[in-house]
Amino acid sequence: MALAELLNIQRGLTAITGSGGKTTLLYALARELSAEARVIVCTTTHIYPPDGLPILWSPDRDALQDAFRKGNTLCVSSGMERGKLLPPGTPFPVLTSCADFVLTEADGSHGLPAKAHAPHEPVIPPEAGQTICVFGLSALGRPILETVHRPQLCAQKLGVSESALLTPELAAQLLRLEGGFTRVLLNQADTPERAQLGENMAAMLGCPVCIGSLQRGILKCLY
Repeated sequence: MALAELLNIQRGLTAITGSGGKTTLLYALARELSAEARVIVCTTTHIYPPDGLPILWSPDRDALQDAFRKGNTLCVSSGMERGKLLPPGTPFPVLTSCADFVLTEADGSHGLPAKAHAPHEPVIPPEAGQTICVFGLSALGRPILETVHRPQLCAQKLGVSESALLTPELAAQLLRLEGGFTRVLLNQADTPERAQLGENMAAMLGCPVCIGSLQRGILKCLY
């Protein structure tokens, strides 16, 4: 089954949050969806420029429509800061009126597999019809201090020390406390042991969950 179908990606704006595979998911979905539809990728925070995709700088409707005559996938940004793309200057209603799918990375995690969110995070546009939260299973069984972006905040939310191991129970509790998503993707299930830990975690989330490895192209729905 296709990745977009497994995640039930709908037309319009989809926000991708969390950690441990957001950017990989963003571009995997863009490649898949653009085979038959017009796709815009962007960020509401910061993201490295994509390889091989045209970047439009705060385009208007006419510029977007003209660009789509040359290809089905576009990246939109308002500029760059420290080598990373900034959010689009073009309003999201304009983007969604010109593309079939708009995919935005709405979070930052400094390359770590797990994250605790500060009050201003994630940056989800009000136009988003769905939000996919990614969690990296490589964080499980390791100290919070080593694997979680904002470890002090994570420990505070969970009532444990920063040296505590991040168990499936604690990880599920963190995601439930923070909420703000419609579906969870448990990524990095690259070994049978991680897959089992992920399935244990999924049973405690109480929402639609997919699990697998984006790098290996293996994914399944659990709930």
